[in-house]
Amino acid sequence: MAVQKSTQPATGKSAPDSTRRSEKSRRAIYDAALALVVEVGYPKTTIEGIAARAGVGKQTIYRWWSSKADVLMEAFLDLAEQSVQEPGPTPSAFPDTGDIAADVKGVLRATVDQMNDPRFDVPSRALAAEGVVNEQLGRELVARLMQPSLDLYIHRLRAAQDAGQVRADVDPRIALEFFISPLAQRWLQHTGPISHEYTDTLVDYALHGLAPR
Repeated sequence: MAVQKSTQPATGKSAPDSTRRSEKSRRAIYDAALALVVEVGYPKTTIEGIAARAGVGKQTIYRWWSSKADVLMEAFLDLAEQSVQEPGPTPSAFPDTGDIAADVKGVLRATVDQMNDPRFDVPSRALAAEGVVNEQLGRELVARLMQPSLDLYIHRLRAAQDAGQVRADVDPRIALEFFISPLAQRWLQHTGPISHEYTDTLVDYALHGLAPR
C-alpha cells in the first residue's frame, strides 16, 4: 500500500478552512453592500466603501464581482433567499387552494409587506433605477429576480383556466400584468399608497374582467 502524505501541518493543527473563510467574507460583503445602500444611497455606495465596511480588501470584491451593481444584485438575491426561510407567506411561493382570487391576493399581500420593508425597499429601488440605464443589468434583473416570480403567476393562472375560473382565451403572461404592473408603478413612482386593500382591489378588478362570460 502506498504511503500518503499527511494533510496536517507539522504542528498537528488543522489547516485553515479557506471555504469557510471565503463564505464569511462573502457574507460580510453582502451585509455591507445592503447596509451602505440604505445609509448613503446607491450613488454614494462604492466598492471601496463596501470593502472597508466588510473588513476585506477591495481586490477580494473584484475577484468575485465586476461592479457594485453586481455585488448588490447578488446581495439582494441572497436576502430574498433568506426571506423564504422566514415564517409566514412569501412572494416566491404561490399557493393553489382552488380559489384563484384568494391565492393571488395572498401572494400580493406578501409582496406589499416586502416592498414596505426597508431591507428590501431601498436596495431593490437602487437596482431598478440602475437597470433602466444599464441594459445588461436590467436584463439580468428580469432573468434572475423577476422571471421566476412571473413563471409562478403564469402557472397558477393556467391552473385557474383549467378549473374554469379564468377564460380559456386569456394569455396568462399578459393577464398577470393586471396584478403586478399597477403595483410596481405605484411603488416606483410613489403615485399612491401600497397596501393589502389596494392589491385586493386590483385582484377583484382584474378577475371581474377575466371571468368567464
